[in-house]
Amino acid sequence: MADVTHSDTDSHTAEHGEKKLGLGALVALVIGSMIGGGVFSLPQNFAAVASPGALLAGWVITGIGMLCLAFIYQNLSARCPELDGGIYSYARAGFGDFIGFQAAWGYWFSAWLGNVSYAVLLFSALSFFIPVFGEGNNLISVVGASIVLWLVHALVLRGVREAAWINSLLTIIKVLVLIVFIIAALLAFRMGIFTADFWGRVMQTSNTHSSLFDQTKNTMLVTTWVFIGIEGATVVSARAARRSDIGKATVTGLLGALAIYVLVSVLSMGILDQATLAGLKNPSMAGVLEHVVGPWGARFVAGGVILSVAGALLAWTLFAAELPRVAAQDGIFPAIFARENSRHSPSFSLWITNGLIQVFLLLTLFYQAGYQALFSIATAAILPPYLFSAAYGLKLALTGERYQENEHRGGAIALGIVATVYGFWLCYAAGDSMLLSALLFAPGILVYIWQRRIQKRLMFNNAEWWLVIAIVLAAAWTLLLILQGSLSIA
Repeated sequence: MADVTHSDTDSHTAEHGEKKLGLGALVALVIGSMIGGGVFSLPQNFAAVASPGALLAGWVITGIGMLCLAFIYQNLSARCPELDGGIYSYARAGFGDFIGFQAAWGYWFSAWLGNVSYAVLLFSALSFFIPVFGEGNNLISVVGASIVLWLVHALVLRGVREAAWINSLLTIIKVLVLIVFIIAALLAFRMGIFTADFWGRVMQTSNTHSSLFDQTKNTMLVTTWVFIGIEGATVVSARAARRSDIGKATVTGLLGALAIYVLVSVLSMGILDQATLAGLKNPSMAGVLEHVVGPWGARFVAGGVILSVAGALLAWTLFAAELPRVAAQDGIFPAIFARENSRHSPSFSLWITNGLIQVFLLLTLFYQAGYQALFSIATAAILPPYLFSAAYGLKLALTGERYQENEHRGGAIALGIVATVYGFWLCYAAGDSMLLSALLFAPGILVYIWQRRIQKRLMFNNAEWWLVIAIVLAAAWTLLLILQGSLSIA
């Protein structure tokens, strides 16, 4: 799986003599970034909100939406080979520099703040074997997380290719752990348990019956976050050996992750009844496997969580450093972010990114509420770029730009519509987190103005001015709701 190559007929390969990433490495980045710690909690997360029938309905809708988005990325990577920043570059190409900057700004913040959470989760999982680590945010955990952070930093400085190889290895191991669980669950699956209350007619949530529509919607709310990372191959597209591999890796990675998610969640509902599943402590997969094979099952899953989170931490470190580098090369971020070392690693971007992660690791030790507040603000900022990517794909299909003169575009238009509607759904499903993200996008306006002043370029066009006003008003409204106690920031 971890094929990383530097020999290819594609001119994209030999740039500056850098060894590029092959299809296997790109697939591993997509799967490795999507599958972190959340998959190990899916049995409880779904059982708490939906019956088996609603779960299947939710997965069908989610699968269609995410597949359309994956095909959008595949299409864009093929038709726009010069756009190396993927999810950010598509937003900029379709809707201008300001939206492109905000897409990069929000994505970068969400990526490195997410890594703070991964670092905490890593040592929380280690506490299963070494109890002294507690919840992963005490002094010894923060020291350990800091050591891991700078080891990852040193690895990426040695080269993106080398880091991607390690990520491929960790991805293979985490997938094997999940396959072991799936096989055990398949052998223990009982159809009678699965169909006992298939449509949730006797399921009660907060002492009130939940309709099938509400259950399906709640299922889709759970799935909002589990596919974050689908864009991984497009973010590092400049490092790909073959441009065609980017789209292949995106679709392959999504199908692999989707299959794992569906099997883990569905099979668990045929092992324990819904009420029991809903009451499990997370990572709930440990409780399910322990029920099937005994106590060693819980330890096996705990080990899987550790390896899975470690892999996700590495993958997201690559993304968090790579995207600002590309944005800086495009003149959207400050030029200093474009600096690379002799191994073509995005060195300055990496130092800034991991420096911020280190600061917030310390913040979790001394001021947990402060970190949680900023994480709440940044969580949903990663979602608008998905919407902009889908909308750009739709825009190209509608206008015929980058299509051959007589090329049939009906399928591409339909694909773009579904993906764009799903992009809107993702932003809507984020709820309060999406509103809070305005507090992140508003300061970004000042950074953008500063960068444009340095470049002596026009600040905003007419449409962008309206967007600036909307963001500032949304941020002001969010602050007012927080001050009134109507919106929680923690």
